[in-house]
Order: sequence, then structure tokens, then C-alpha cells
Amino acid sequence: MFTNITVITISALVGILGLALGIVLNAIVQRKRVASHRREAEEQARQFKQAAEREADHLLKEAKIEVKDLVFQAKTDVEKKEKEKRGEWNSFEKRLAQREEGLDRKITGVDRREEETRKRDKVLLQREDRLGQKELLCEQTGKEHREALERLAGLTMEEAKRQLLNEIEGETRLEATGLTKRIIDEAREHAERESREIVARSIQRITRDYVNEATISVVPLASDGMKGRIIGREGRNIRALEAATGVDLIVDETPEAVIVSGFDPLRREIAKVALERLMQDGRIHPTRIEEVVEKVKADLDKLMWDEAEKVIFEVGLSGFHPEIVKLLGRLRYRTSYGQNNLFHAREASYICGIMAAELGLDIKLAKRGALLHDIGKVVSQVEEGTHAMLGAEMAKRYGESEKVVNAIAAHHEQVEPICPESILVAAAEALSAARPGARRETLEAYVKRLEKLEGLAVGFQGVDKAYAIQAGREVRVIIRQGELTDNEAFRLSRDLAKKIEQEMTYPGQIKVTVIRENRYVEIAK
Repeated sequence: MFTNITVITISALVGILGLALGIVLNAIVQRKRVASHRREAEEQARQFKQAAEREADHLLKEAKIEVKDLVFQAKTDVEKKEKEKRGEWNSFEKRLAQREEGLDRKITGVDRREEETRKRDKVLLQREDRLGQKELLCEQTGKEHREALERLAGLTMEEAKRQLLNEIEGETRLEATGLTKRIIDEAREHAERESREIVARSIQRITRDYVNEATISVVPLASDGMKGRIIGREGRNIRALEAATGVDLIVDETPEAVIVSGFDPLRREIAKVALERLMQDGRIHPTRIEEVVEKVKADLDKLMWDEAEKVIFEVGLSGFHPEIVKLLGRLRYRTSYGQNNLFHAREASYICGIMAAELGLDIKLAKRGALLHDIGKVVSQVEEGTHAMLGAEMAKRYGESEKVVNAIAAHHEQVEPICPESILVAAAEALSAARPGARRETLEAYVKRLEKLEGLAVGFQGVDKAYAIQAGREVRVIIRQGELTDNEAFRLSRDLAKKIEQEMTYPGQIKVTVIRENRYVEIAK
């Protein structure tokens, strides 16, 4: 048993020794491996260090070379700048030397002039002495002459002065009276000429086209079959439309058209637009007609507001009360003698602004008064009073200035104007209304008026031809050569103007131009 234990012990010892020997051998191997890695790392570090040293040496050499180049370049620039500065200093020194020479020459000239001045002063003093002696002599001689004259005239010097002044005063007053009269006459003539030129320039700058509205509107139809639908069963549709709009619908044999008749342009427009929408929608019956008419009325209110704002923007104004804008828009569908009131207000505003600019007055005030001068026409049919006074009351109610209110009230001379702009508003309104073509005139009457105008001119002795031009605003008369002198031609123009005033009725004014010329013709062969 002991032997077995010994054997086991020895075997265990041998195993333990083998294990320890393995551990020792493994540790030795690991140590060698670590040493090998360390040597490799040291070798790589050494190589990296050498490479870094070589790179540092290379960069140092390049830096030294670059520094040398920069130093050389800096030296070159410094030398160049020094040369430039030396050149500038040399140029500056030359200019200084030239200035010094010029100053020396000027000083010499000044010295010479001072010497000449001293000589002249000496001569002048001598002349003053001689003049003083002569003045004393003249005073003595004049005193003796005055005494002699007083003895001869029997008047003292003061009395003679008063008498002479009285005579001069009388003559001067007489001349001043004549001069004043001439100046007043010239001023009146000049003012009249200037006013005509201002009005002419104002009218010429307003070149707009306006369409005169009639009392009927034509609605085109897609086909004649639509007429039956518009009339409706037993005429109920057409009666409903007439009752809703207040116009007359004329459905006759006119091909593919229905005529809307009425004196109120707004009602005609409502009926026309409503009928067009009904035909486009296709549903035409009394209930639908009433709905569409109400919708069109609301749309036209918006349209009138937009038209008023557009006109206000065109004339360059702003700051109106909303009610004023609404009243101004309602003028879009109101006419006076066939002239659209909104367009008339816009044209009057343009004309008034131009005339105010020509005269140096307040342009904004003039334009504002002219634009609003007819707003009273919107309510003149339902309220008592003239449209000028009604418009002034509404303008005052909605915050317009006193001058604008006066311009509206005074444009038909119902109140006295308080500022020049009020007078211009009245003039601009009259010019816009009297402009040829602004208000309705039949073609036949228009042609007859032009023919009569030419006939009056041709009826004078010596007239060869006469032409009515510029829509009857001017007549040009051509005189036969050699029959009338310049003075006779002048008298002809005045006589013709007077005859036109006596025998014709016309808007505005007519310009008479008489042309007299001499022509001499030769042929070069």
C-alpha cells in the first residue's frame, strides 16, 4: 500500500513538474515573442524618426529658400519704391523751384505795380487839388449867376424850385395816367390771351374717346328660338323681367336680337346682363329671373365701386370717404345730354388739374373739386334742390374740405367762389360739356352746321375757299391772290367772327383763320 502511494505521489510530482516546466517554457516563449515585437517596434520607431528628421530637414531647407526669396523680393520692392519716391521728390523739388521762380516774378511785378500806383496817386492828388480850386471857382460863378437870375426873374431860388416842381408834377401825372391806361389795356389783353392758351393747352391734352349712350341696348341671341323662351308661356317670363328691372323688352322680328329700352342706363344695364346670364344658364322662369336680377344688382354695385376707384386712381387722388366713392360710382350709369357723368367728371378733373398747374394753384384741390362736382346728380331725382347744392351738402357730410364743398356748390354760380380753384372747376366743367362731340348731336345737324359755317365764309368778297376743320371748331379761309390787303384780311376775320356769332348756335368757340399768301412760280430750263 505504501508502495502504491509512493508511486501515485511520484506520478503527481512528475505531472506537477511537467506542468510547471510547460508553464516556464510558455513564459519563455512569450517573453521571446514580446522581445521580438519590441525590437520590431523600436526598429519602426527608429525608421519613423529618421523619416521625420529627413522630412524636417527638407522642409527647413525649403523654408530657408522661400525666406531668401521673400527677402530678395522685399529688398527689390523697397529699392523700387525708394526709386519712385526719389523720382517723386525730384519732381516735387522741380515744381517747387518753378513755383519759387514764378513767385519771384510775381513779387517783382507787384513791386513794379506798387511803384506805378504811388506815381498815379501823386498825379491824382495833384488833379484833386486843381479840381477843388475849379469847384470853388464854379460855386462862386454859379452863386453870381443865381443872384443875377433872381434879380431878372423876380423870384427866389426856392420859389422857382416849387414852380418847376408843380409843372413837372402835372406833366408827370398826365403821363402816368396814360401809361397806367396803356398798362391796364395790355394786361387785359395779355390775361385774355394767356387764359385762352391755358384752356387750349388743357383741351388739347385731353384726347379721349367717349361713346354717347342711347336709350336702348341690344342683346344678341344665339338663335331666334331663344325669343320664345324669353317671352315664356303667355308672356310670364318677359313680364317678370320687365317688372324686376323696370325696362321694356322689345322682341320683334329683328334677327337674333332683343332690344332693351329705358331712360335709365343703370336699369338697362341690369336687364341686359341679367338676360345674358339667363340665356347662358338656360333656366328661364319668373323665380330664376328675380334671383338673377338681384345677383346682377349686387355685382353692378361692386362694378360701380371698382369703376369709381379706377377713376380716382387715374386722376391721382386718394382719401375719399366710402360713401363718396359709392356716389361717384353710380355716375357710371347716369348721363346728361348723352354724356356719361363719370367720364365727364374724370375729363373735367384732368382739365382742371392742367389749368391749375399752368396757373401755379393747388392741383390736388382743383382735381378733387372737379371730380366731385356732379355727385349731387345721383340723388337729385329723389331729393329736393339743385344737384350742385345737394352735392355740396353730401361732400360736407362726408368730410370734404371747405374749398372742395365751395367748388361743388359754385360750379353753376349758385354761390360765390371763395378760392381760384372753385372758378377753375366751373371753367373745366363748362369746357368738358362744351367740347365738340361730348354731348349728343345728330349727324344731320352736325353736317348742316359745318356747311353753314363754310357758306358764311365763302359769302365774303375776295374769299376763294373755306374749310371747316377740327369738328367745326375752326374755319380756314383762303383769299384769292391780290384782291385783299393785309388790313382788309384782318377786317375780314373780325367780320366773319361777328357774323358767325350772330347767325349760328354752337358749343364752345370757333376759331377763324384767314390765309393770305403770294406765290411766284418760275421754271428753270
